[in-house]
Amino acid sequence: MSHRVLVEAGPAAGVAVLKFRNPPVNALSLEMLMELVISLEKLENDKAVRGIVITAENPGIFLAGLDLTEMCGRNPAHYAKYWEAVQELWLRLYQSSKVLVAAINGACPAGGCLASLTCDYRVMADNPKYTIGLNETQLGIIAPFWFKDTLVNTVGHRAAEQALQLGTLFPPAKALQVGIVDQVVPEEQLQSAALSVMAQWLAIPDHARQLTKTMMRKPTVDQLVKQREADIQSFVGLISQDSIQRALQTYLQKLRQKKG
Repeated sequence: MSHRVLVEAGPAAGVAVLKFRNPPVNALSLEMLMELVISLEKLENDKAVRGIVITAENPGIFLAGLDLTEMCGRNPAHYAKYWEAVQELWLRLYQSSKVLVAAINGACPAGGCLASLTCDYRVMADNPKYTIGLNETQLGIIAPFWFKDTLVNTVGHRAAEQALQLGTLFPPAKALQVGIVDQVVPEEQLQSAALSVMAQWLAIPDHARQLTKTMMRKPTVDQLVKQREADIQSFVGLISQDSIQRALQTYLQKLRQKKG
């Protein structure tokens, strides 16, 4: 029984709601990644489901991204297994035949931002505490090429380059301006806004929409599929470096002190 991911029937016909529920921050641990992949696979095979709204069960943190404890002080085999699961989640989301609408009801850094970028449409709650972006460089890590491509496909090359180099986390209004999100609404209207967008997308015949989505995304998907093994090795090599391990340990200590 999955407890890190909750899937419910949506309030509209043909719509499911997938909720992240991995407290305290919805970090993408290996277990959560696996549960997400299984949940998405079930939804993908469910003919009755045409669209999925993706959100966090509790507002505040949408998805905190990759679980740094999975990338710190472990062995190379663990890093490889973890990275393969991250790739798998992206492939499932980015190639989904369903309409995916992200209802972003909290902070959305790094892997959280990546997951929302795979959706067809992003609605973000207008709360200045909530930010979104690929902030890997701030941790001394480089966003992999397929993270980069997903962002470039969304906001264009120049905006992506600047955001990636600086590791920018955008507040809602700025995220809308750059194009990382498509709509910003008052927090209490988030779910209804996501559902009204969903209705608009579901008004298009599935077959035509799905083929168009595949055509637009195939080159980006093919890039990773072709280089999956090399990408895993490159991640393991990078994350195993002493300097990176030290940076991650320092960052994790800071986080623990904050909590303490």
